[in-house]
Amino acid sequence: MTERPSPLMQRARQVSEWLRARSGSPPWTDLRGVDRRTVRRELVPALGVAMLSIPQGLAYAVIAGLPPAAGLYAGALPAVVGSLIRSSRTALVGPSNAVSLLVATSVISQLPDPLAAAATLALMVGVMQILAGVLRLDALVDFISRSVVTGYITGAATLIVVGQLPNVTGTLRSGGDILSRLGHWLSTLPLLDPIAVLIACTSVAGIVVLRWWLPKGFPALAVMAVSVVVSWAFDLDVDTIADIAHIPQALPPLALPSIAGAYRLFPVAVATMVLSLVESTSVSRTLADRSGQRLRMPWDFAGLGAANVAAALTGAYPVSGSLARSGLNYTLGARTRIAGMTAGGLVLLVPVVLGGVLDYTPVATLAAVILVVAVDLVDPVAIRSLLRSGPADRFAFLGTVLGTWFLPLDEAIYLGVAISVVLFLRRVRLLVIRELWIDRKLRLYEVEADRPAPTGVRCRAVRVLHVEGPLFFGSASELDAALTERIDDLGGRPGARGAAQAQGLDFTVGAVLRRA
Repeated sequence: MTERPSPLMQRARQVSEWLRARSGSPPWTDLRGVDRRTVRRELVPALGVAMLSIPQGLAYAVIAGLPPAAGLYAGALPAVVGSLIRSSRTALVGPSNAVSLLVATSVISQLPDPLAAAATLALMVGVMQILAGVLRLDALVDFISRSVVTGYITGAATLIVVGQLPNVTGTLRSGGDILSRLGHWLSTLPLLDPIAVLIACTSVAGIVVLRWWLPKGFPALAVMAVSVVVSWAFDLDVDTIADIAHIPQALPPLALPSIAGAYRLFPVAVATMVLSLVESTSVSRTLADRSGQRLRMPWDFAGLGAANVAAALTGAYPVSGSLARSGLNYTLGARTRIAGMTAGGLVLLVPVVLGGVLDYTPVATLAAVILVVAVDLVDPVAIRSLLRSGPADRFAFLGTVLGTWFLPLDEAIYLGVAISVVLFLRRVRLLVIRELWIDRKLRLYEVEADRPAPTGVRCRAVRVLHVEGPLFFGSASELDAALTERIDDLGGRPGARGAAQAQGLDFTVGAVLRRA
């Protein structure tokens, strides 16, 4: 006699069947055709991504104000889960600059147990992203303009650079907006540590120079390895990772985050969810354009949510799509999800194998890695294009940049979303209304603004308006004003009528046309 499945398992099976009916077969079914040759080929990009994930994971955790091990954990099991479930075969999930800074400014400085709060935040973000995938809300990401995203990333990159200046000079950090931080840092320059400055400058120079010969990811790891050896051999009196928190030589601890007080994190969770989805979608679409792969965004959303749940269960913090690791993965030849899963598995073993060694990494070296990555985030070509574009794009970009500088980053996200929505509604409700005149032979002509229609030919009993744009409740007042003006010109005589032919007329517009 077979055992009957539990109600929870039955519900999970129903949800899985419903998802399959709405979005097709799960993405991981393409693993059925993978053979040993494919697995061997995917090992090269997996190794390269793992090499890049070590310095980036440690550096991003420092940005987030969390123990460095949390950055490694964020690039381990979440990368495996994300690569398995998401429809994009080469886009990778892990810690990112923008999300790390959002965690630092919105969570770490406000709660007594930052690591527990970060795990709870990851769980909330993951659940919301899974729901967004199940409900097929992927179209919402398209309403956030590229100008806002570029503005946020540019502003965040500036904040990251300013935030790492104390680590470069070995001085004390401070809080506040960007001007307060800069002022405090300048006041501490007489107390700078020359050894920290030397390590940071040589590390930046080493990364820049090695980029000419080594693949992306390897220069930062090579510089970090040299700094570890120098720090250990000469017993340098500088801050190291061990001074922040030791990296445990063990696998990530599995634990369910506490949801006590989670309501306090809800505004930050929504902002983090939006930023993570926008960033991940951008990465997936960039690689899809290069590879020709067709994406299924509901699965991408659900896979990113599952990766965030995995981050919460392993003591990490919210993750997002990583353009640097994803681009390296594709450049090194990855074409299946095996590479991303293998890279996550390799990073999972890093604390076990190298935990004691990484403790000797100077903080100034990590600051140098962060500075290089932050500078890479700024896209001068895109910024120049935005500033040369229309006033709406300039306003969205500059408004979001200033928001990241002077507002909490979760509020800056909401500001950017609000700007996108306002610009969208402004464009959607914009009607182009042109008047046409009709002659006695029933021929229509457009009335030019600088030259009125010929007199004596025009039929004055009929006014014809050509309306272009969506006719819905948001544009009803503009349509009403235009019709009222023309009817008043006719003296409001009985028999004046308004008519329109358009798709999607709603009740509000219908009422306006009936009144006309």
